[in-house]
Amino acid sequence: MADQAVDTDGTKVSSAGRRPAAGSAPTEGQFLGRTRELKELRVDIQRAGLDTLAGRKAPRARVLLIAGRPGSGRTALAEELVRQVAGSYPDGVLRARLTEPDGTPVPTERTARELLRALGLPAPAGAAADDLSEAVREALATRRVLLLFDDAADAEQVDALLPDTPECLVVAVSGGPLTGIADVRPCTLGGLDTKSALELLDRFTGSVRITVDPLAAEGLVEECAGQPAALRLAGGWLAARPTSAVADLAKQLRTEGDESTPLGRVFHLVYTALSATAARILRLLSLAPAGLIDPHTASALAGCSVDTARTTLDDFVGFGLVRPVESPLPQYEVPGCLLPLLRSLAESQDRPAELQLARARMLERTVRLLVSCRAITETDNAPAREKLAALPRELRFPTPRAAEDWLRIRQPALLAAARLAVADGELDTLARRLMAALVRAMVAHFGTRAAAPELYGIHRLVLDVAERRGLPREKAAALLNLADLDAQTGRTADALARYRAALDAGREANDPYATGRAMESVGGAHQELGDHDRAADWYGRALAQRLARDEQVDAARLYGRIATAHTYAGRYGEALRNWRAAVTGHRRNGDVPAQARALSELARVQEYAGRPEESLRTCHEAVEWARRAEDHRLQAALQLRLADTLDRLGDPAAARLHRKAAERMLGDELPESATAREEPEGAEGTEGAEGTEGAEGAEGTEGTEQGADTCEIRSASVED
Repeated sequence: MADQAVDTDGTKVSSAGRRPAAGSAPTEGQFLGRTRELKELRVDIQRAGLDTLAGRKAPRARVLLIAGRPGSGRTALAEELVRQVAGSYPDGVLRARLTEPDGTPVPTERTARELLRALGLPAPAGAAADDLSEAVREALATRRVLLLFDDAADAEQVDALLPDTPECLVVAVSGGPLTGIADVRPCTLGGLDTKSALELLDRFTGSVRITVDPLAAEGLVEECAGQPAALRLAGGWLAARPTSAVADLAKQLRTEGDESTPLGRVFHLVYTALSATAARILRLLSLAPAGLIDPHTASALAGCSVDTARTTLDDFVGFGLVRPVESPLPQYEVPGCLLPLLRSLAESQDRPAELQLARARMLERTVRLLVSCRAITETDNAPAREKLAALPRELRFPTPRAAEDWLRIRQPALLAAARLAVADGELDTLARRLMAALVRAMVAHFGTRAAAPELYGIHRLVLDVAERRGLPREKAAALLNLADLDAQTGRTADALARYRAALDAGREANDPYATGRAMESVGGAHQELGDHDRAADWYGRALAQRLARDEQVDAARLYGRIATAHTYAGRYGEALRNWRAAVTGHRRNGDVPAQARALSELARVQEYAGRPEESLRTCHEAVEWARRAEDHRLQAALQLRLADTLDRLGDPAAARLHRKAAERMLGDELPESATAREEPEGAEGTEGAEGTEGAEGAEGTEGTEQGADTCEIRSASVED
C-alpha cells in the first residue's frame, strides 16, 4: 500500500505518498475530517480583532494557532487550511519549521535566512538575528503573504518574524498556547471523528475488513483514540497482514495495557513484528540528521548495503514508520511523533559504543560522498581522477550536475550533520573532516559568494571545535575565514577584531602562514576604515615576515599595498619608493603582468606628485610591458593616461594619437575604460587579503580529504 499513504503527522492522503519538500507547496490529496475546525479557522481570519473593535487599525498580521500533540494531524490541518485560503494571498505561501526533530528550537537567524531566500532576497553572511528579522518584516511590509510556521516552540519564535502588516496571515502550529501574542484563539485538536477515522483505515485495509466487522473497526479507532498517526500505523500493520481481522489488531492493542499512549501501543506492536535486522535499522534512524534519511545514510548507520537499506526504507513506508519526501532523489523523513519512541528504543537496546560507531560510519560515508561531489568537478585534474577511481561505484556521481543536485537537495541534512557532530563532541576529527569536505564541495558547485551564509555557519562550528580542543592553528583558520566573510559584507570593525584574534592564535600555533595572512588582513581592514597610517604599518610588518622567509612574490605584492596606503594618505614620496620596490620585485620574479600594473601605478603617483615628465616616461615603459603581457585593457588605459598627460604638457597632437590608439583597442569600451583608473589601483593595494590567498589555501586543505587529523579549511571558503 505504499502508493496510498497518510501523513503520519496528520490526515492528508496523497496518491503519490510523498511529503512536500521545505518551502514548496504540498502535493494535493484528499483531506479527511476536521470540517468544524476548518470552518472555525476560516471564520477567525475574518473576525474583527481587538484593535478593530477599539477603532484602531490592526498593526500586525493575524495569527491563527493550531494546537495539538505530535501525531494529532495538526500539520495536515494547517496545510489544508493554507490550501483553501492561499488564493487570497497573491504573493505566495512561505513555510518554516521552528523546531528541530530532537526538540531544539531553530534559531531565529536560520529561519529568517530561509524566508529571505524563499523571497529571493539577500541574507548577508553573519548578519545578526535582529537584523535578519527586520529584513524579513521589511520585505513583507509591501506583500500579501501567507506564512505557515510549523512546530513553534514558543511565542518568541513567532513574534520575531511576525509581519508588521494586517495584509499578511500567519498560521502557527504548536503543542500548546502561544502566550505573549495578543488576540490569538487556539484551535485545539483531539482525535478524528469516527467516520473520518474509519475512512482513513479503509484506505489501508480495503473496505471489506471494515464493513465485515464495523464494531471491531470502531473499537480499533477507540483504541487509537482517533489519532491519525496511530491509525496510520494500525492501517500499515493490517495492510501487511491481509488475513488478519480488524478485531485481532484491536484485541492485541487492548492486551498492550494502558501504561503507554495509543500511539506508543500501536508503534510497539508494529516494531515487535519487524525482523531483528529491520528493527535495528529503524532504531538507528533516530540518529539521522534533521530526521532526513536517504539510502546512503541508512546504509552507513546500519552497516549494510545500500540496496538493503533502500528496500528496508520502502518497507518502512508501507508500515507508516517513515514517509517519502517529495524529491528527485530517494529521501525519507522520520515522523516527528515517532522520533522520541525510536530514541528510547535505541538507548535501551543498543550500547552507547554501538550508537557512537553508527554515527562515525554515517559521518565517514558523508565525507566520502562530499569528496566525490567535489572531485567530479575536477575531472581534468589527474589527482581528482585518481581520487574518483578509488571510490566505490555507489559513491560516484555520473555528472557534475548530478553531484550539484545531490548537494543542493541534501544540504539541510548535511548542515545538520555538521551541527550535530560538533555538539556531540566525541567525534571532533570526523566533524572537522566533514566540515572541510562540505566547504570545498559547496565552493566548487555554488561559488564562495552564493554559499557565504552557509560557509559562515560552518566556520563558526570549526571555531567551536578548535576552542574546545585547544587547537590554535585551526582556530586561526576559522577566525580568518569568518573575518573574510565579515569584511565582504561590510562589517569591517568585526572583521578587524577577528583578524587580530587570528593573529594571536597564529602566533600561538607558530604558524607563519596564519600570522602573515592575519597581519596583511589587519592592514586591509585599517585601510578600509580609512586609517592609512596603521594600514601601512601592518602591511610593513607582514612585509618584514615575508622577506625573512624569502617569499619574494608576496613581498613584491606587499610593497604595492604599502604604496597604495601612502598614496591615499598623500605621502607621495613614500608611495613612489614602495612602487619602485614593487616593480623591481615583480621584475625579479618574472611576473610581467604584475610589473606592468606596478609601473602603471608608479606613473599615476608621479603625476599626483607633480612630476608629469617622469610620469610620461614611466607610462611609455608601462605600455611596453603591458604589450608583452598581452593586457590590452591596461595598454588602452595607459594610452589614455598618456593622452591626458600630453594635453597638460601642451602637446595636443600627440595626445590625439594616443587616444586613437586606445579607441582601436577598446572600441565601445572606451568610455568605461577612460574613467576606470582615475583612483589608486585597487588590484595592487586596496582589495582584501582574501583575494590573494585562495590558491595557497586550496593546496593546504588537501590533507583533510586523506583523513588527516587537521582541518585546514581556512582558504577553501575564499576560493572563487
